[in-house]
Amino acid sequence: MSDHEASLSVAEIRLLLIAAEGRRLSTLLGRYRGDTRAGVLDACERARARERGRRAERDRTRQMYELERTLYAAGFLAVAGVDEVGRGALAGPVSAGAVILALDDPILGLNDSKKLTPARREELALVIHERALAVGVGHVAAADIDAMGLASALRMAMHDALQQLASVPDHVIIDGVRMGLHGSETAVVKGDAKVAAVAAASIVAKVARDALMREAATAHPEYGFDINKGYGTAEHIAAVADHGPCLLHRRTFCGGGGNPTLF
Repeated sequence: MSDHEASLSVAEIRLLLIAAEGRRLSTLLGRYRGDTRAGVLDACERARARERGRRAERDRTRQMYELERTLYAAGFLAVAGVDEVGRGALAGPVSAGAVILALDDPILGLNDSKKLTPARREELALVIHERALAVGVGHVAAADIDAMGLASALRMAMHDALQQLASVPDHVIIDGVRMGLHGSETAVVKGDAKVAAVAAASIVAKVARDALMREAATAHPEYGFDINKGYGTAEHIAAVADHGPCLLHRRTFCGGGGNPTLF
């Protein structure tokens, strides 16, 4: 270790280790292996733990791209992932995302949008819009859900999301069950946690729908749409009881188990 390196404070070494990864981190860990200061030992161990986490995340991400790699290897040219959000809400649209990802530019952190914090979803949505080959989002409003039924509304939202893509996909991966969206379609149960493009679609759809509900809250502050995003929280249900439904509420909504409509 050089005199300069030996003279670095614990805080300076900690910052170096936090900023490093891969080969650079391995070099630094080797460099400070002989430093017996408790703070340096702790910083090195924390750095090793972070690197283990990064490797695990890279491995998980690689696995999430496996189905897309297989489909491209089979000859498909543009594979889109599709997912929907808002299925169980009392108010607001059902929304769907469609995303075509680049295999050579994997996005770390993709996951089922429900497993991510709002801040992390926002961060990833920006990355997806910047780095994906194509992104589309579709919405079907509450009145249309009432008119056509939830199943048809979900299919329309997905169809609209696909229509928004800049590139026409020749294969579609959908979360859950087949919807007849495309002549070449693969359904994956819990695909938003297993398939990269489907996870990306769930994220952009969730972020777009949440933004619409925050806007709706300015016109209808009594329902707390900025907090509940239209879902049936106790506070939201109490607000409907007090004020009645607004135009954003789904009149035909029924809860699980055949419970009668709130309206």
